Amino acid sequence: MVPPGQFSPVPSPGVDTGATPIDTLTLGDLAPGSGWRRPVLVDRDLLVLTTGGHGTADLDFRPLPCRPGTLLRVRAGQVLRCTVPPLDATVVRWDAEALRGFEVDLDAVPPWRQLVGEDEDAVINEVSQLAVDAHRHRDVPAAQALLRHQLAVLLLRLSLLPGVAPATAPRAETATYQRFRREVERGYPHTRRVEDYAAQLGCSVRTLTRACLAVTGRSAKQVLDERVALQASRLLAATDEPIARIGRRLGFTEPTNFGRFFTREVGSSPGAFRAARDQPLTGTARPTSGQPAPRGSASAEPGDRTPAPTGAPATSPTGREKPKNGRMVRPRPPADATGTRRPA
Repeated sequence: MVPPGQFSPVPSPGVDTGATPIDTLTLGDLAPGSGWRRPVLVDRDLLVLTTGGHGTADLDFRPLPCRPGTLLRVRAGQVLRCTVPPLDATVVRWDAEALRGFEVDLDAVPPWRQLVGEDEDAVINEVSQLAVDAHRHRDVPAAQALLRHQLAVLLLRLSLLPGVAPATAPRAETATYQRFRREVERGYPHTRRVEDYAAQLGCSVRTLTRACLAVTGRSAKQVLDERVALQASRLLAATDEPIARIGRRLGFTEPTNFGRFFTREVGSSPGAFRAARDQPLTGTARPTSGQPAPRGSASAEPGDRTPAPTGAPATSPTGREKPKNGRMVRPRPPADATGTRRPA
């Protein structure tokens, strides 16, 4: 266990520090060779705009229905898997440095959104133009400033879209919860004791638990354990890393302890969970009458204020049920683009 105040940040697996800060690609480029047979551990932030087809995208094990006009916000470190045959989509990809200096609240961008009407047209135009410029000026270093501004404008527009559910918890408790989640992101591989986080934040365990209950309906210990289980699920599903090593990375000195923890949290053993995810994802998300996963649960990253879309089941990313709590204009391929006006 690392003492409070000495949490070391957890790097996103596979980050290429020499990569272009902002680029665009197709959905298939995210899973070259694998054909989405297994989830992909995403190493950079993404926006995925569906331009053709109907299917499902599993984001952190939550099935999200996709059709033309669907927009996904994928965070670095999450796992993504799409139906086979894959959807057509334009993907905007960036690293953390790309937005330095811009006042963009990434937490306000919903993880799933079905765009319609004027909002759809505006987002399609901006994604299309960004893709055109990223392709046209690929080898021009000065063009990165243009792409950075275009990305910031796009994200700001998305953060202002109507319909995002407002927070219902008291402001003070919401702030405490957000601070707790940030500390959990840094510290979960080292300690699963709520007392350590309370000491780090200068408050009591009772205060943390009250804040977590107000925001998520779960105790601080449940929020912490769900975050550990989510990371274990990501690594089991998207990598070939030995199960015992995954357990050690998450602070379990004995494989049997990790196995018991994972089975309790997820409902299956680590080996069974990995085997079940090693197969193609087919079909589309079915409508369900279940309630969306509560905000702040393991199914959402810190700050996620958007409920699950209609058609997404009320489960955590690991599959366990949670308690109740228009038209499309296809973006132009960069290779065919000669200007900013869309074809009729």
